[in-house]
Formats: sequence, structure tokens, C-alpha cells
Amino acid sequence: MAETTRNSFEDITTRMDEIISAVRSKDTSLERSLDLFDEAIALGSHAVELVDSFDLSPSEAEQLEAASASDTPDREESEPTGGDGAPDEAGADNSEYAD
Repeated sequence: MAETTRNSFEDITTRMDEIISAVRSKDTSLERSLDLFDEAIALGSHAVELVDSFDLSPSEAEQLEAASASDTPDREESEPTGGDGAPDEAGADNSEYAD
């Protein structure tokens, strides 16, 4: 199949859905699946470039920032961590390390 130019994010996602369906099909050979995988990687790279080059208007940037701030939990509500910043293991007995 000749590779066509995918200019919009919607075109890319549509083609990615087609690739997923083809790869899941029992009728698709391994060689064809690998070719589709390569195409999917290229499409994904192009999608990342589109997202990275996208500029928000000032009002859109404010809306996104406000939405992100309301979705981020406070530190007190987050998972407890050990001294290294990693989450404590559930049920771990840390009493031997207490002062």
C-alpha cells in the first residue's frame, strides 16, 4: 500500500485504528504486521511533532492550567512515601527503622 500523507491528528488516529484492526486480524501475516508496526511508529512520531508544535491561545492556556490545577491532588492526599520519595510498600513493617 502506498503511504499517504497524514496531515491532521484525526487522520493519524484514524489510520492507527485501521492498523490496530489489521494487526489483530488472524488473516494478517507476521511480515505485514511488522510493516504495519513500522508505519504506526512513524505515525506516532508525526503525532508527537503535531502536539509539540501546537500553540494554545492565551485563554486556552489559562483554561488548561486551571483544569490541571484542579485535577492535581494535594500532597497531603497523595500516597505516603518513604524517605527516598518512593511510595511505601503496603503492609511493610518499618518499625525497625524508627528512631
